Amino acid sequence: MRIVDLRSDTLTRPTAAMRTAMAAAEVGDDVYGEDPTVRRLEEMAAELTGKAAALFVASGTMANLVSQLSHCGRGDEVILGDQSHVFYYEQGGCAAVGGIHPRTVPNQPDGTLDLAAVEAAVRGEDIHFPASRLLILENTHNRCSGAPLGVAYMQRAGALARRCGLKLHVDGARLFNAAVALGESAAALAGPADSVSFCLSKGLAAPVGSLVCGSAAFIARARRMRKQVGGGMRQAGVLAAAGIVALEEMVARLAEDHHNAHHLARRLAATDGLRLDPDRVYTNIVFFDVVHPALSAPALAAKLGARGVRVLALGPRSLRAVTHYQVTADDTDWAVGTIRSVLEAG
Repeated sequence: MRIVDLRSDTLTRPTAAMRTAMAAAEVGDDVYGEDPTVRRLEEMAAELTGKAAALFVASGTMANLVSQLSHCGRGDEVILGDQSHVFYYEQGGCAAVGGIHPRTVPNQPDGTLDLAAVEAAVRGEDIHFPASRLLILENTHNRCSGAPLGVAYMQRAGALARRCGLKLHVDGARLFNAAVALGESAAALAGPADSVSFCLSKGLAAPVGSLVCGSAAFIARARRMRKQVGGGMRQAGVLAAAGIVALEEMVARLAEDHHNAHHLARRLAATDGLRLDPDRVYTNIVFFDVVHPALSAPALAAKLGARGVRVLALGPRSLRAVTHYQVTADDTDWAVGTIRSVLEAG
């Protein structure tokens, strides 16, 4: 049976070039700082984000947790969006592991935070309050339709953070999607941030890993925090080799994923029983609602899965589809045809 898996861009499989690079990777013990392939990947990540140093970690969730632990102490507070991945999908790790208090500000539909609301959320000096230490932004923003946050907004957010005595961390899991969509460099988007993380294992198609980037002092601290949460890796160059290929070969082609997502959205918008606004598709993520009277989102997802089209149900009416390296334009057309057939059958 033909399968078109649109649940997430984490489903990408490594390219042939990645597999070759992994097999040939020169390795050492990275905990001792002796893996040359990891060191090369970290140098590339630092250069691409305009930071002094970088650290290879196992996942995006680990990258964000290590960053929070590096910026904050127990009893400190982080300000972040109520729809952010850190708050929504990372199991409350900052509180559970770090004793860091999360304070949420509503995300706007475009993924931004109202900076006046952020400033109002910063705690004054009062023994009753946790101390505000860190602001986290997400770029692109997963739950806000994959929206990219532009350079001008990032600069205003960075200026606000400095004025309020906060550090700024960017959860840039899909930072390169934002850069491609906006025609900007990753360094320009990350410039105002004290730290930025990005994933290799989503649209960039590497099998494992994320990078944390920042100042040399910050990365030295982050390396200690990675060890504390059990994240030291040994001959990790086998993984880092795929990440190098990802950065060299997979960034520019993200535009193809964006094109396919827009094509998919336009066709879904013209499908009876569904509702979405194609103008709110910014990168490779498409959210759409089921308005068919006889089908819920989970029921439709189940029926589609049985026919080979896999989408993610996020609630009673909401579905998500994500385009990626292994989804072609023809795949999106076939998926839409299958979706229409299932909706017509009820």
